[in-house]
Order: sequence, then C-alpha cells, then structure tokens
Amino acid sequence: MHIFVINSGSSSIKYQLIKMPQATLICGGLVERIGLAEGIVTHKIYRNNQVQVITEKNPLPTHADGLAAVARLLTHAEYGVIANPDDITVIGHRVVHGGEHFAATTIITNEVKAQIKALFPLAPLHNPAHYVGIEVAESIFTKATQVAVFDTAFHQTMPPVAYRYAVPNTLYTQNGVRVYGFHGTSHKYVSAQAAAYLQNPSAKIITIHLGNGCSMAAVDGGKCVDTTMGLGPLSGLIMGTRSGDIDPSVIFYLVNQLGYSTQEVSDLLNKQSGLLGLAGTSDMRDVKALIQQGNTEAQLAYAMYAYRIKKYIGAYAAVLNGVDALVFTAGVGENDAAIRELAVSHLQYLGIHMDVNKNRQSAIGIQEVNEAQAPVKILVVPTNEELEIARQCFQLVQPFTLNTK
Repeated sequence: MHIFVINSGSSSIKYQLIKMPQATLICGGLVERIGLAEGIVTHKIYRNNQVQVITEKNPLPTHADGLAAVARLLTHAEYGVIANPDDITVIGHRVVHGGEHFAATTIITNEVKAQIKALFPLAPLHNPAHYVGIEVAESIFTKATQVAVFDTAFHQTMPPVAYRYAVPNTLYTQNGVRVYGFHGTSHKYVSAQAAAYLQNPSAKIITIHLGNGCSMAAVDGGKCVDTTMGLGPLSGLIMGTRSGDIDPSVIFYLVNQLGYSTQEVSDLLNKQSGLLGLAGTSDMRDVKALIQQGNTEAQLAYAMYAYRIKKYIGAYAAVLNGVDALVFTAGVGENDAAIRELAVSHLQYLGIHMDVNKNRQSAIGIQEVNEAQAPVKILVVPTNEELEIARQCFQLVQPFTLNTK
C-alpha cells in the first residue's frame, strides 16, 4: 500500500511517499514559496541506499499548482516512482487542531472537512492551510482515501484536572477553551519507541520535543496525561520565536500601559519572543555560535531554555508519581548534547543521572545516555512524524480495504 503523507502549510507543502507495511520511504520533499514570484520544489528519491535530488524553480501561484508539480514528479517518465496518481492508495494529512471532536485518526468526509473548518479560530495559522491541502489532494488523487491525522488527538486522553483552565465553565462548555496540546504525532511515536526499547508497555515516560516549536508530555502506559502546550501552541517551553509560559498580567500591561493592540501582542509573543527575543536569533545553532563569541544574552537564553525544561521534568515526575525514562527528540533534542546536560543537571534526587561521555557521542537510532545503573533511562529517540502518520493511516484503512474486497 502506497501512503502519501502531506503536511500543508500556509506557503509550503512537505510530503513523503511511504510503502506500507514495510515502512519503506520511496520519496519525499518540500514545496516552498507558494504564492511568491518563484516557487521551489525539492524532490528526493530513495533507491538502493542512494538519494537522488531534483530541484525545480517555477512560479507556483497556489497549493494546487504545488501539488500538481509533485504529482508530475511522482510519475515522471525518467525518475518517477509510480505510474499514475491512482497508484497512491491513501493520502495522510497532518492536521494541527482536531479540537475535542477528533480523538483518533479519521477518514475524511464532507462532515470531517466541515469540522476542520469550524476549528479555524483555534488554529488560524494551520488549519486553513491543511484544509486547502485536503481539497487540492482530493482533486489530484481522486481514487485515494483521504485521512486526517490530528496533532491534538494523542492528548485527548488527558483527565479534566489537566486539560481544564480555572476560568468560568461556560468558556469551556460553549467556546471550547481548554488545553488541547500539540506535537501529538511526535510524542506518540517517540513514547512508543521508548516503551518498546524498555520492553515495558506500562512505562512512565516524559517526552521532550525540542524543535523550533517545543513541547513536553507526560505519558503513562502509552497514554498522555499532561502536556505543556495549551489552547494554542504558545504555552510551556521557551521556543524559537514563542515565549512559552508568561504571566497574563504582562499582556494587560502591554495593552493598557504601553498601547499595544491585541494583534501586536500576539505577534510579539508568537513571532518575536523565545530565543529570538532573548538572543536575537531563533536558530539554536546561531545561539551557540554567539555563546562561543562571549555573548551574554545568548548565554542567558540558552540557560533559560534548559531551565524551563527542567521545571517541567520535575512537574511531570510528580504527575506520573515517578518516571522510567526521559526522551529527547526533534532537531534540538536529538542534536544538542549540551542542552540535554543542562536540562537534567541536579536531578539526581529523581534518579536521573546522565553519562556525559555517552551523551556527547553521536549514534544511529535510539541512544541511551544515562549512567549504567541509573534508575531513570535518558534516551535520545529520533522522531519520524511522517512514518507515524503513515502507520496510523495503514492501521485505519487496511481493515476497511480488506472488508470491501
């Protein structure tokens, strides 16, 4: 079964074609600068342990043009990987916000599309782009089953004590104001990988997803019981451009005393804060380069970033009543050894002891970086959200396909 995974953004489309159940990556790529003067398609084909890269630069006025370019590359006479678009059995769409309505991967119908559209106010930067991606895919891959995989679904197992806010009940019952959480596909994937590694399906695991966006989750026996992001993806950890947790009084001060509009506050906290606000750059690699130059603002940003992770490790160890493993994942989590060291320093009372030498060595696959006899495992687990989406699609669609033959 060929499953085509699509992550449609406001001006980009990420994609992978995966053969299931073998989990073989056939090709993947990125369409970017949609709507600008010159669009770019970077298409990668994986054959015989080699990667062939094709880059095209052409105007791509709409998402339909971008996905049509991808379909043409998939079926190209010279380096195509399928005969025609009908060879793709399933399209798996990443959808950021599923609200309370979607607690699992779902076959897309007109009703599902209407629900995704109804959630636009809760994810105005993401869900509209996903919706466009779905409609475009339906027009190009006409015989494929379209499936939605929601970032929020994994967090729907949280209890009310974790997902409710202490605001008037009507804001929840009538307006859906609650914790939803994000990065659920990544948290689900790496926590399952860690549980398999530990050979303990009941493991208590704290997953730490550190990319440009950052979040953590407390996972008990494969189920999320708490997470750092809330109604939107702003709360919790310090991120590339997002502030993470902040006293709401700061917002009132900005509006009432400094004259900010609500849109300016939103832009400030979502796009101008985090590492960018503290160190002048949102890229952790650039922050580290500044530290090497003796930049004190970058040093503080780095320390604050790690300190916030440490606070949530302590909080989630309390929520879980103990912890079997910490899992670091995503771009920063997988590649920045120093952040991992800072984040777990002085947590020996929780049974967390890092082996610094192991931590500073690179490895393929799951890497264990704790001291040998430490009660708590510290694991670096590469995330693979596209593969997780493909797996969920396969598990959902395969019984349906078999039953209709």
